[in-house]
Amino acid sequence: MTSLADLLHARGSRFTPQRQLVIEQVLATSGHIVPEAIYAEVSRRFPSINRSTVYRTLQLLEQMGLISHAHVEEGTTRYHRADDPAHLHLVCHQCGGIQEIADLSLGDPLRQALQERYGFESDLTHLAIAGRCKSCIQSGDATERGRHRRHVAARAEGDPLAGS
Repeated sequence: MTSLADLLHARGSRFTPQRQLVIEQVLATSGHIVPEAIYAEVSRRFPSINRSTVYRTLQLLEQMGLISHAHVEEGTTRYHRADDPAHLHLVCHQCGGIQEIADLSLGDPLRQALQERYGFESDLTHLAIAGRCKSCIQSGDATERGRHRRHVAARAEGDPLAGS
């Protein structure tokens, strides 16, 4: 069995202590992998690590097929581990909430239409669909929406106090 260090060396990349910490944190993360949250966790153990090291390591892991990029919301990069089950994302552009939908068959009509009309073979795994969530549609209080959006943003950035 080939080790991750061997795979990196084969690609001409070094397996540095910083990269090892980033990779360990990625492996310890379930669900969405947010670069800033990875940076926050790794920098606690290795304060001198640069953000660019985290981003470059994530890009390298993506090139190696170990994680995949998810275009969930504008301005925020997220990844999924390659072994995570595929799913769709419903992204509320009002509060920033993200709901994961495991039923990939919802994308079948779109996939079929793209194939028939444009001859395009689509990969809809981890597809993000923007709109407004049920809670925001039902809520008329702009103050509550703003508080909820800040809470969701803080949670996405890895703020451990965001849930309190």
